[in-house]
Amino acid sequence: MIGFVGLIIVVVGLIHLYLWKRLVRDPFRKGRARRAGGIAAVLLAILVPATLIGVRTGSAKWLAWPGYLWVALMFYLLVVLAVLEIPRLVANLWLRSKAATPEAGATPEAGATPEAGATPEAGTATPDSAVSGPGTSGSSHENVDTTSDPARGNTTTTRKAARENATTSGAVGPENATTASAGNATSAHSPEDTTSGYAGGNTASEDGAAGIERRLLLARGAAIFAGLTAAGLTGYGVKTALGGPQLDRVQIPLAKLPRAMDGTRLAVVSDIHLGPLTGVRHAERIVRLINSVDADIVCVVGDLVDGSVGELGRFAAPLAGIRSRRGAYFVTGNHEYYSGYSEWVTEVARLGIRPLRNERLEVAGLDLAGVNDLGGEAVGDGPDFERALGDRDPARPVVLMAHQPIAAKDAAPFGVDLQVSGHTHGGQMAPFNLLVKLEQPVVSGLGKVDGVPVYVTNGAGFWGPPVRVGAPPQVTVIELRTP
Repeated sequence: MIGFVGLIIVVVGLIHLYLWKRLVRDPFRKGRARRAGGIAAVLLAILVPATLIGVRTGSAKWLAWPGYLWVALMFYLLVVLAVLEIPRLVANLWLRSKAATPEAGATPEAGATPEAGATPEAGTATPDSAVSGPGTSGSSHENVDTTSDPARGNTTTTRKAARENATTSGAVGPENATTASAGNATSAHSPEDTTSGYAGGNTASEDGAAGIERRLLLARGAAIFAGLTAAGLTGYGVKTALGGPQLDRVQIPLAKLPRAMDGTRLAVVSDIHLGPLTGVRHAERIVRLINSVDADIVCVVGDLVDGSVGELGRFAAPLAGIRSRRGAYFVTGNHEYYSGYSEWVTEVARLGIRPLRNERLEVAGLDLAGVNDLGGEAVGDGPDFERALGDRDPARPVVLMAHQPIAAKDAAPFGVDLQVSGHTHGGQMAPFNLLVKLEQPVVSGLGKVDGVPVYVTNGAGFWGPPVRVGAPPQVTVIELRTP
């Protein structure tokens, strides 16, 4: 038990660390918001095991509402953020590649000068030629007449040679000197020139700042989306769970069912889970729903309570009002073994519901059998399929009440015609149903286990968070038909 509790604490801690990284560290800069988020993450991580332990032991039932609601919200935050990891990774990679690649078609900045010692490439215009080229306006140099003029030939040649020598040696004229000085000043003081040397380019610091802002924007968007989605799913789930069970009807043929019993109605209810978040009204509306279908047989398939008779006996009192033509029957679920199963077996019988304790009885041409839950094995009160199903007339159809669907594997050798079960809650909070499928062969509705038809009802209540998503609470009316 200590090892299991320790494992829960470690898992909860890791989940909250992940939530802190995605909801606090990534979207916020260092400061008060991040510190407040860190404190909240620690307190919420403590709240989860405190709720599970406190409610189970009865020492802190006041934690049930805030604690269980946070468990649901935590679950959906984890699911949504995990789903967002792939698009988040793709977006980050795209942003990094965009920042690392210069813009296509970028040209060197005006005023950029070649590195020291570099010589212009062939065909490259010199500063002077750029100034004195044809069509240049605003030049301080006089235009040079290159036509032959005997009177000025020597002068023209001398000026041209002087300019070429000045260009070769790196000397510049007044205007060029001014331009070079301005260019050097720009290079010294302009952040653009220190990184790319391209018109419109960003500096490394500007690129870094822009990248940080983009990552913050991405992280904040993901956090907001996850928060809104998780809150919406949790709110919807609370409304569904507390809104009362729906009535579902299903017809199931039994090959050996006598024609006289064609149309026999079984009202199947499980996982009522009377506890700290429910009350007497929860039991009252379930009883009203069962009585509205005029059932022949009522099957209460375990997990009736989450507490002792002393704590919850008054909540169960309305069950005495269940009406049916041929009686109401009960088998234990795993939660009865957490809550004083022997006292509850006695209490249920006092309310007029007959417990089937690894036994069967004949109900108008039908064998109705019930086995204790597998959870009872730990206290020496487990299922006994031989006692419940052995030595019977194989020509008669038999319906087995067993809390867990997986019990059908042990029931299959006895030729069971139909097993009715609960336990799974239909997954209660999708996509948790995918994990339930790993443990139970049928999660909700009608299926087959080793050749045995098994009907699994979602249950009328909830366990833990008062939240149901994708698995509404239900009471099922099974109509047995002759093929």
